[in-house]
Amino acid sequence: METKKRKPIVAVVGRPNVGKSTLFNALAGEKISIVKDTPGITRDRIYADVTWLNYNFTLIDTGGIEPDSSDVILKQMREQAEIAINTADVILFMVDVKQGLVDSDSKVCDMLRRSQKPVLIVVNKVDDFNKYMTDVYEFYNLGIGDPYPVSSVNKLGFGDLLDEVVKYFKDLDIEEGEDDRIKVAVVGKPNVGKSSLINKIIGEDRLIVSDIAGTTRDAVDTDVVYNEKEYVFIDTAGVRRKSRIHEDLEHYMIIRTVGAVERADVVVLMIDAEEGVTEQDAKIAGIAHDRGKAIIIAVNKWDAVEKDDKTIYKFTEEVRQVLSFMPYAEIIFISAKTGQRINKLFETIDAVYENHALRVGTGVLNEIMTRAVSMQQPPTDKGKRLKLFYITQASVKPPTFVIFVNDKEMMHFSYTRYIENQIREAFGFKGTPLKFIIRERKDDNSK
Repeated sequence: METKKRKPIVAVVGRPNVGKSTLFNALAGEKISIVKDTPGITRDRIYADVTWLNYNFTLIDTGGIEPDSSDVILKQMREQAEIAINTADVILFMVDVKQGLVDSDSKVCDMLRRSQKPVLIVVNKVDDFNKYMTDVYEFYNLGIGDPYPVSSVNKLGFGDLLDEVVKYFKDLDIEEGEDDRIKVAVVGKPNVGKSSLINKIIGEDRLIVSDIAGTTRDAVDTDVVYNEKEYVFIDTAGVRRKSRIHEDLEHYMIIRTVGAVERADVVVLMIDAEEGVTEQDAKIAGIAHDRGKAIIIAVNKWDAVEKDDKTIYKFTEEVRQVLSFMPYAEIIFISAKTGQRINKLFETIDAVYENHALRVGTGVLNEIMTRAVSMQQPPTDKGKRLKLFYITQASVKPPTFVIFVNDKEMMHFSYTRYIENQIREAFGFKGTPLKFIIRERKDDNSK
């Protein structure tokens, strides 16, 4: 069995205006995750995928704090630190060389030190290494190792910093080894019924937490046996304090969702039937879509909705419209309160998990592609026609296909989508996204 790896998570923590977002944007480059073909969703730039020396990791910006009093700043920095400690594998603690070491830096640093997580001090705004090095040394006083001087604006010093970050990945328990239980992340807006669903499934009001200091993520894992099969449910509920302002809540929710989705095979997105599908739902769905996970949309509180013979149809249409970027997602209507259709939920989890890991033989794929091409000719451009030579499946979770063509530029998104639809028609692949990589090779007649 293949060993599964989850991506390590690296979080950036620090006071306002030390340049967290600038660092984040510089490291994320252009590969920022925004669903381009989705009207009405602007994604908060909270997380991005970064690649350095063959390592892929998820970078998280723990958030902007813009209050005026230093008390509020310290309180919010502590909350940021807590989020980073709970979710991240490596923490980047950012300070500002021009402001020097301030009191709140030391206090937050104490928290980070106690977490036993790897913490790197990133000293930003070092635009001239010769000029500022003595000021950088001041940060040795924090007592957590070497400070790394960088300039986020000028993209200086990133190499040494990232070399150090990826060193920590080797020691992480990221290989999940032979664990073949299906991991299911239950995600959704606050109060949509995530914990109620898990409590209903395990049949009592409890969520099992492994409270070993420093090991709990903000997500809570629950082992479930259903029909003699084992599952791990990852719950993202647990918003601990009710006092946080709304924007913060949304920010934290997204960070927690990224952490949970990263570890899951199947994502169950819960939507509130009484509220309908919202932009916030679309944001959360986008995280699972970007990460290529198998997806089920569970419309909860269905027992509370006034229904006629068209209600399901109308609601399904609405979901498909708002979540138009994931037409492959399976939709089911449930009630966490009454337990309605929970057996159907498990059937669907099993089915989409299988589809997510499905492999299709190369011979069959090429037959489908040849037939598709003969039914709908590939596009031409200035008298040149796109040729599709060969298709093969490169990997699973999600199923990923490589298509060799004579000219990459001519393989428009719409034609790739057409090939995808033909493959889906033949094999279903319900509940899982499919990825396509287009490779160019010279137009020779050997194939």
